[in-house]
Amino acid sequence: MNAVKIAVRIAVRIGGAGLVLLLAAACTAPAPPRGEAGTPAGTACAPPQGPPEPETPTTIDVVEQAYFCVPGTPELLTAGFAALVRRLNRDGRDLPEAAMPALTGDRAADWAAFETRFRAIGDRLPARREELAAAVLEGMVAALGGHARWERRPRVPPDHHDGDGYGLGLRTSDPALPPLFVTAVDGGPARAAGLRPGDVVESADGEIDAVYPDARPVRLRLLRPDTGRRWSVTLTPGVYPRDPAGLRVVRAELLGDVVHVRMTGFPPGAADRALRAVARLRAGRTAAGVVLDLRGNGGGSSAEATRLLSAFVHGAVTAYLCAPDGACESDWTDDTVALLGLPLVVLVDHGCAAACEHVASAVRDLRAGPLVGTRTAGAVPGASRQVLLRDNTVLSLPTRHHLGPGREVVDGIGVPPDHHVPPTARDAAAGRDLALDRALTLLHQ
Repeated sequence: MNAVKIAVRIAVRIGGAGLVLLLAAACTAPAPPRGEAGTPAGTACAPPQGPPEPETPTTIDVVEQAYFCVPGTPELLTAGFAALVRRLNRDGRDLPEAAMPALTGDRAADWAAFETRFRAIGDRLPARREELAAAVLEGMVAALGGHARWERRPRVPPDHHDGDGYGLGLRTSDPALPPLFVTAVDGGPARAAGLRPGDVVESADGEIDAVYPDARPVRLRLLRPDTGRRWSVTLTPGVYPRDPAGLRVVRAELLGDVVHVRMTGFPPGAADRALRAVARLRAGRTAAGVVLDLRGNGGGSSAEATRLLSAFVHGAVTAYLCAPDGACESDWTDDTVALLGLPLVVLVDHGCAAACEHVASAVRDLRAGPLVGTRTAGAVPGASRQVLLRDNTVLSLPTRHHLGPGREVVDGIGVPPDHHVPPTARDAAAGRDLALDRALTLLHQ
């Protein structure tokens, strides 16, 4: 697999508008699946409650529950059956029973025909029933598009401890901006193999960012630009200890008279932690401004994003959440948060997603400060509802889509920076951070 294909696991750049339209009826509880007809209305499509239970096998009954918990069309079943056929073909097990039944548009009748055909296939391949049911469900969810997800509980290796990393132990630049190169080595196989920031990944046979238990050894073809050395190395994913400092969601430091705050996510309490760090570092000093570093920030709570924004601007809409009928709810600043009264520059990149893009689009639209770096991920799912399936996995279905304060679409597009400062392999190798340098210059102009 080449470097472009390594791609796109970071933040999926796909739009959710089509899915939101498809889910227009999702705000009302659909009829329960046939197998739960005697349960109270809505029970079969209830959200998760309490701690997660262990997963059980994924069966055709689980697929049935998912099918009736979303409004659908015959195309949804067609997509599931197509995924089933692809799985059979991949394994060289095509069967005469694997022919799509005729569909009428009657949801119950269409499901009965689909289930009958699936069970006929399962009777021929009894050891594969669970795998084939999972393939059908994956195909149906993929057909919904947008940010619909079928979520399994995260799995970790047996020897994993809290705070450990797992994988190859490296991070890379944006696959959409070649060349792909190593931006950081966190440990593990990458460090043991002597990789360094700035090493260019010319090709990769395998997925660099696969997760347990699907991760497999990856063969990389590398170039070190400053020496011209080319070599190949095979890295086997594994558990490795991470630097405790790197696990902190909020880190802050003084760079001269500028407060530099780096946030890697927006978990509960993150905004107040960042604001306390700013207050501590500026105490007794005259600060020129704040650099809010959101590079690699995968998001989290939109409420935390709003609270952080409220320290820089009051009386403004930070985002809109819009239903399929066009009705939008406004997300306003929390004006109980005290204004910092400091100039702001925000650093962004392809790893800034979801709640991070909520901040980036609001900063840009409300003119709270310039954005520096590269375009954000374009992965803002908006509001969603979750359905607990019978196998204790979760179906996540977006119900509202996100718009920036200027009512622009961010999902699938991202937020462009005001000052485009892309990283380079040579800068990474030399430890230079030109985006941060530009931010400091802007605050001193």
